[in-house]
Parts: sequence; C-alpha cells; structure tokens
Amino acid sequence: MRVRLKGINWSIKKLADGTSKAYWYAWKGGPRIDAEPGTPEFMRLYNEAVASYKKKSAETFSSLVDYFKDCSEYKELGEKSKRAYDGYLKLIEAKFGSMPIGALEDKRVRGDFKEFRDSFSDKPRKADYVWATIARVLSVAKDRGKIAVNVCERGGRLYESDRSEIVWTAEDIRTFCGVASVELQAALLLALWTGQRQGDLLRLTWKDYDGTYIRMRQSKGRGSKGRRRVTIPAGPPLKAALDAALREKRSAVTILVNSFGRPWTEDGFRTSWDKAFRKTSLKDLHFHDLRGTAVTRLALSNCSVPEIAAITGHSMKTVQEILDAHYLGGRLELAEAAVKKLSEVYG
Repeated sequence: MRVRLKGINWSIKKLADGTSKAYWYAWKGGPRIDAEPGTPEFMRLYNEAVASYKKKSAETFSSLVDYFKDCSEYKELGEKSKRAYDGYLKLIEAKFGSMPIGALEDKRVRGDFKEFRDSFSDKPRKADYVWATIARVLSVAKDRGKIAVNVCERGGRLYESDRSEIVWTAEDIRTFCGVASVELQAALLLALWTGQRQGDLLRLTWKDYDGTYIRMRQSKGRGSKGRRRVTIPAGPPLKAALDAALREKRSAVTILVNSFGRPWTEDGFRTSWDKAFRKTSLKDLHFHDLRGTAVTRLALSNCSVPEIAAITGHSMKTVQEILDAHYLGGRLELAEAAVKKLSEVYG
C-alpha cells in the first residue's frame, strides 16, 4: 500500500534530448529525492530530509540560509544562479549548519570560514564561490537585522582570472562556424551583434524582435531595477539572418532553437557548444568571451563608450574598465589606426 507523504513536491523537466523526466522533492524548495516513488529508498530519503529539517534551530547558520532563500536577493536570481547557490549552500550547511548565530558574530569565526575555503584551494574558483556564498548569506542577514556583524566582509579571493586579450578573432569565428551546426552559428551571430549573455540570448523570443530592433531586459543585476532594458538595432547581417529564420519558423517561441526546433535548455546548449568546439583546434575560448569580443568590435569600429554601453547594457564605467583592463590592451588594430591618424597629421 502506497503511503501519501505530506509536503511532497514534484516537477517535470525537459532534457536535452527532448524527453521529459520527473524530479521529486521532500517539499517545495526542499532537497531532491533521488529515488523511485513508492520504494523503500524513497521513503528513507524523505524521512532523512524531514528529520534534518526538524533539527534546525531558529538560531543557527541554517536558519540564516532559510531566511536568505526567502528574501528577494535570492528569489530574483535566475534559475541557473539559484542552482549554483543551492549547490554551495548545501556544501556549507553540511559544515556550519548547526553553528549558533552568537558564534557567527564572533570575528574569530572568520578564520574557520577561511580554513573551509582553503580546503578547496586545489580548485581556486570553487574556493572563491564557497567564500562568496557565505559572505552573501551573512550580508543579507546583516542588512535585514538578523546579525550585527558580517565576518566575511571584504577579501577572501584565491582565484585571479586574467582573460585579457582573449577575444574571438575573425579566423576563430570562421573555424568554429566550419564545424558548428546552423543552430550554434545563429547563437554566435546573435552574441557578436548584441554583446549579450548566453542565458539572455537563449531566452529571447520572437516577440522581442520587431523586424528592426531587439528589445529585452537583461537577467543579471541586483533586483529588478538593476536589470537593464536594452534596445538593440539589428545590424545588416543579423537582420538578414533573423528575417530568414522568422520566415522559416513554425511553432518556435524562442529565436534560438535546437536541431529539433525546440527552445534550448542551458545544459543542452552548453553540451552542444562544447561538443562542436572540441572538433576545432581552438584553445581557451569561451562563449562568454563573445561578449567581450562584441565590446572590442564596437570599439574598433570607432564607437564611443556611451554607444557601446547602449548596445551591451553595461554601465559606461564597466565598458571603460573592459576596454582598459581586458580587451584593448596591446590591440594591433588600434595601434595601426593610431599611427595612421598620426601620419595624416604629422607625416
């Protein structure tokens, strides 16, 4: 006889291959139960989840995690960001979940958090995400009056990313397009001509394109006010591609679709992109580098900082920082253009 369990929650998700799968959770927002409903293993995992939840005190780090998940700072995140946070929160709770709030306000506990971060020092980026997640939970708790001190303010980074000079050249683009499907080429073209993030591009619908402009609200930013609205004129190559795709589309809602004509899932897109990339001889190029490449191409086309910001949605300060620190340092094209201008005046 099957027992009806209180609070059980489930959802159906489409996989990259187009099939659907049911995922079961102990309660809405609770831990996932990786077992078949009706089996002893399912019951065991459910009981463990409930027992673990009941053990949580109202005055522990775990209670601050629960509070964080109920706040707008978490709720307004995209699904991808939420999944990333959830993974690190689970890891951190396993170590510090039962720590009393009183201990969290003792500045000496910063050393404990740093030791935990350092346990992942062989993977510096992961170590930094762990630290940043702890700091974020404590920051929200402090801002909302739950604690008086955030012991993880400032510092704590191990990973130093330097992707200066890493942009897609014209040859890189030709090489990738030589092995990529038309669906992936469409994504690359859209990224180059809009400078938008992968997730935002995958969510673009035909309603966002009126034949002349792409209008969208970016998904990243602090709160709804921090998510910029951008209106991007479709340049000739992009407009030609969009208009052709629009004439051919059948029931597609999103502009970018997979080979089945269905909207991409983020995991499905990444898998297909990486598979195509591995067929090339290209090294150390990411899809996200197309965003910086777009900034670079605009700058090399003599666009001003405000003009670039209007396209990409960056603040003008951020555009300038990108140009100064990451993408234009030592660019041969700019050096040649500068000498040409100098020669016209003094040559």
